[in-house]
Amino acid sequence: MDLQLILALIAGIATIVVIVLATRLDAFIALLAASVVTGIVAGQDLLSIVDAITTGFGNTLASIGIVIGLGVGIGKILEVSGAADSLARAFLRAFGKGREPWAMGTVGSLVSIPVFCDSGYVIMNPLARSISRVKRGGYVTLALALGCGMTLTHHMVPPTPGPLAATGILGADIGSVILTGVIFTVFLLPVVVIYARWIGPKLEPVLNAAVKHDVYGSVTATSAQAQGVEGGGENAGPGSVSTITGEDSDNSSEAGSDDETPTVNNETGATKHPGAFLGFLPLIVPLLLIVGNTVSTAIDKNAQGELSGDTYEPSAWVAPLAFLGNPVIALMIGLILAVYTLLPRVTPRNKVQNWLADGAASAGLILLITGAGGAFGMVLTESGVGDALAEAIASISLPAFLVPFLIASLVRIAQGSGTVAMITAASVTAPLIAPLGLSPLVAVMACTAGSMVFSYFNDSYFWVVTRFTGLDGINAIKGWSGITTAVWAGSIPLLFVLDLIV
Repeated sequence: MDLQLILALIAGIATIVVIVLATRLDAFIALLAASVVTGIVAGQDLLSIVDAITTGFGNTLASIGIVIGLGVGIGKILEVSGAADSLARAFLRAFGKGREPWAMGTVGSLVSIPVFCDSGYVIMNPLARSISRVKRGGYVTLALALGCGMTLTHHMVPPTPGPLAATGILGADIGSVILTGVIFTVFLLPVVVIYARWIGPKLEPVLNAAVKHDVYGSVTATSAQAQGVEGGGENAGPGSVSTITGEDSDNSSEAGSDDETPTVNNETGATKHPGAFLGFLPLIVPLLLIVGNTVSTAIDKNAQGELSGDTYEPSAWVAPLAFLGNPVIALMIGLILAVYTLLPRVTPRNKVQNWLADGAASAGLILLITGAGGAFGMVLTESGVGDALAEAIASISLPAFLVPFLIASLVRIAQGSGTVAMITAASVTAPLIAPLGLSPLVAVMACTAGSMVFSYFNDSYFWVVTRFTGLDGINAIKGWSGITTAVWAGSIPLLFVLDLIV
């Protein structure tokens, strides 16, 4: 590999890390600066660098920008309507007593598809506290299962912005990414639960005093709490824990059963949350439409004997499914369902529009970062860095999918953001897809899985989970950094299998 091109790639990635860690600037500026630095060091003409940046930025947002905007809109409506909470309670009832960690992990996985991890965790954490209060222990186990369940789908299942961006940059089929992300989540969820059950009882005794009081009320901590849900659950004797305060006992009926007295939703003013079925509609309908498009197109291509998308013309029966299953149309339908089925009819129009505007505002920086990631990838392609890197990888016995996986892992550790790690890895990998014969689907999953590694101090979600869970210092590392690294490691064999299949 040409030494100059190696230096160009190193300089570009180093620029991202240094700007994010050591300056007041964010990842958007860092990716744009990295594009310029890479092009200059690679010897690219200055004006062609600018052309590559604008072309890459526009092409990326053209394919994915609308989808991100619609996705965060659905998430906002689920949040303010209380539908996310109703979904969580329904899952808890479905799993039954003794399986609370599985329920919380599954709840987290579901809620985090449309809702950002940070806000989703804040919404769902009171439910974990309520269960722990009833069970008289095991809060750390439930809190970690909830948080890492959210991490799985946040990193691997569109329409979450990170995997959406990687999908757009790498040109993968979004329906295939959704299906594969869900399958990965199913296989990795046991890793989440097993780790949470193992480390939770060890960390329960070291909860900080303020959180312990908030969770258990006027409770005297005993060994029942240290045993977690399994040991300190429903079979704990009457002497295990002292009485719970009257304030706390209001929430102690079957871990948040829907039978309790309806409370007023502070956002909408409604006296009752939407039911779980209605809450599920805006999520499942778009996903089914997108997956239906993917499956019907694959069947039609196979029937026509046209496996190449360049020559494929959809049959008449596929065209309506392709239209409805286009991510833009599918998520638009999901957003309309959310607004008209989850919010009370009396909700003022301007209030709904303000909520949607808030959701769009939260997606603004992600859109810019996504576009900048596409710009960086285009510069890597135009400057020849991508082809040179592909040749270098092809000359060694390294599975091609490990390249995006390791890049995402390194960037995540260096600067903390999983979304930035995914986008950076996808940008670097995009030029390698054709030369290495790497499947775009495998590349996307490698980017998303690699970005889960070792969440710690430079990750904002680390602070959300550990502060709400009541873990400090080394205990926070053991609990949260450990569980995110466990699922990262668990994804490696899944990637090997996927690479063999696809």
